[in-house]
Amino acid sequence: MTVLAVQPGETPADEEPPDTGERHRLTALAGFAALSLDAMASVAYGPEAVVLVLAAAGAHGLGFTLPVTLAIAALLAVLVASYRQVIAAFPDGGGSYAVAKTHLGARTSLVAAGSLVLDYVLNVAVAVTAGVAALTSAFPSLYGERVWLCLAVLTLVTAVNLRGIAESARVFIVPTVVFIGSIFVLIVIGLFRDAPVNRVNSASVVTDNATSVGVLLLLKAFASGCSALTGVEAIANAVPSFRAPRVKRAQRAEVALGAVLGVMLIGLSVLISRFHLQPVQGVTVLAQLADASLGHNWAFYVIQFATMILLALSANTSFGGLPVLLKLLARDNYLPHVFALKADRQVHRHGVLALAAVSAALLVFSGGDTNTLVPLFAIGVFVGFTVAQVGMVRHWRGERGTGWRGKALLSGFGAVLTGVAAVVVTASKFDDGAWLIVITLPLLVLAFETVHRAYAHIGERLGLGRIPEPPHRDRSVVIVPVSSLSRLTSEALTAAASLGDEVRAVTVCYPDPEDRANLHALERAWAQWDPGVPLVQLACERRSLGRPIAAYIRDVSATEPDTRVTVLIAEVEPVRLWQRLLQNQRGAVVAHAVRRDTDAVICRLRFRLF
Repeated sequence: MTVLAVQPGETPADEEPPDTGERHRLTALAGFAALSLDAMASVAYGPEAVVLVLAAAGAHGLGFTLPVTLAIAALLAVLVASYRQVIAAFPDGGGSYAVAKTHLGARTSLVAAGSLVLDYVLNVAVAVTAGVAALTSAFPSLYGERVWLCLAVLTLVTAVNLRGIAESARVFIVPTVVFIGSIFVLIVIGLFRDAPVNRVNSASVVTDNATSVGVLLLLKAFASGCSALTGVEAIANAVPSFRAPRVKRAQRAEVALGAVLGVMLIGLSVLISRFHLQPVQGVTVLAQLADASLGHNWAFYVIQFATMILLALSANTSFGGLPVLLKLLARDNYLPHVFALKADRQVHRHGVLALAAVSAALLVFSGGDTNTLVPLFAIGVFVGFTVAQVGMVRHWRGERGTGWRGKALLSGFGAVLTGVAAVVVTASKFDDGAWLIVITLPLLVLAFETVHRAYAHIGERLGLGRIPEPPHRDRSVVIVPVSSLSRLTSEALTAAASLGDEVRAVTVCYPDPEDRANLHALERAWAQWDPGVPLVQLACERRSLGRPIAAYIRDVSATEPDTRVTVLIAEVEPVRLWQRLLQNQRGAVVAHAVRRDTDAVICRLRFRLF
C-alpha cells in the first residue's frame, strides 16, 4: 500500500481547493474597465464644460482652454498620487470616508460619506440620461420614449452587476477599449492635420458682447472642467473588490486611470486650440473634434456610438464603488446591517438594488433630461476630494516617515484646489439646483446619525460587549391555535410536545349559529380523538382571530410569571408557488397579532405536501 503525504498548505489531488471568492474579484485590467467608466466618459463633457464657460469672453477667452485643462490635469495627477496612498493606507476601501473616520472624526467622515453617496447616485442618473440623449439625438423619433429607455438601460446595468463585479467588468472591457482607442486615434490624426477636415456650419454660441478674462472666469472654467475628474475616487472606494494582492492591483488601476484620462484631456484640449473650435448649439465639442480630425464618415459615427455606449455604461462605476461604501457604513452602524451582507459572486446585492431604486426615481423625476441633473453633479465628489486630502495631511503628519513633508504638502495643495472647486461650483450653480445638494447632504448626515443612535440603543438593551447571565431553564407552555381536526393538527401537537412542558390547544369561537355548530363538531371530534391536550375555547364577539389569542397569552404570562410561553403556528407548505394563493393566511394574522401585543416566542411549523 502506498501512502501519499500531503505537506502543509497543499491540497490532495482529488480535492479542490476551497473557493475563497477570488475568481469573482477584479484584476487590475478588469478593475480599470469596471471602475473607470465614469472618469473615461467624462471626456465627453469635461472639455466642453471648460469651453462653454470661456466662450463668455469670446475668442480671446477660448484661448485659455489649454492652460485651464493643464491645471485640471495637474490636479488629476495630485489626486491620483494621493489616492494611491489612500489605497495603501486604507485597504478595506471607503476612500474619503475611511480617511476622515480615522483622522478627522465621525461627523466629518459622515459628511464625506454623504457626499459620495449623492455623487454615486447622481452619476448613475446623469450617465444613463446622457447616453440615452446621444441615442435620441441620432434617432429623434425615440425622444418621447427617453424615460423608458433610461429605465431599460438602468435595468440592464443593474442585472449585470447582480451577477458580480468581475462579470460586469468583463462585459465592459470591450466598450472601454473601443472608446479609449477611438479617442486616441482622433487625437493622433488631429495632431497631424494642418487644418480641420470638416467644420460644423452652425450658429456659434460665442456672443459679440464678450467679457474680459478675469480670475473668477478662469476659476469657474476650472471648476466646471473638474467635472472630468469625477470617478477618480471610485477605485480607492472599492479596494476589497480586487484580487490579492489587492493594494497593488488597485494602485495599478488608479495610475492607469490617471494616465489615460490625463492624456485624453490634454490631447483634446490641444486639438480644440489647434482647430480654433467654438461651442455650437446642438453639436458637442467632441463631435466637432471628430469631424475636424476624421471627417464626417464612418469613423465619426464609430466615435459617436462608442461615446453613447460608454456614457450609458459609465453608471457601472457607481455600482462598483457605492455598495462597498454602504457596507462600511453598515459595519459602523450608520446604515441598516442588511447593506453589509454579501451574496454569491461577492455581490453586495442590497446596495446594488438600493442604488438602482433611487436612480430610477431620479430618472422618472427628471423626465430623462440630463440638464435637470447636471447642476447637481460633481459637487459631492469635490467635497469628498477635499475631505480626503485634508485627512491625508493629518495622516502624513502622524506618520512622519521618510518624505512625509512632501506628501503632506502634495495632499494639502490638492485640498486647496478641490476646496476652491467645490465652493465655485456650488456658488455658480446654486440657483440651477445646487441648493438641493446643500440641503440634502446635512439631511443625509442626520439620517446616518439617527441610525447610529438606534443601533446604540439596541446594543445597550441587548448588553452587547458585556458577559450575560448564564442560561437557565424555565417552565414552558406551548400554545397551538387550531380551527379543525386534521393531520396538520396532529403534527402541530407532536411538535409542541417536543418543545415544552405543557401543551394547550386554543380555538376562537364566535356567537354566529354556523360558527357555534362548527365549534360543537370540533368538541365532539376532539373528545373522540382524545390527544391528551386540553382544548381551550376563546370567546370573541367580533370576527377577530389574532387579538383573542394574544389576549389569552397575556393572561397566561400574568398568572404564571415564571413560565415561558411559545406559540406554535402550523401552516401548509404548498407544492407549487401559485398554490399559495389558495391559503387563507390565518397563520400570518395570528403571528402578526402575537408579535405586536406579546413577548411570546413564535414558531412557524411548515407542513410540506408531497
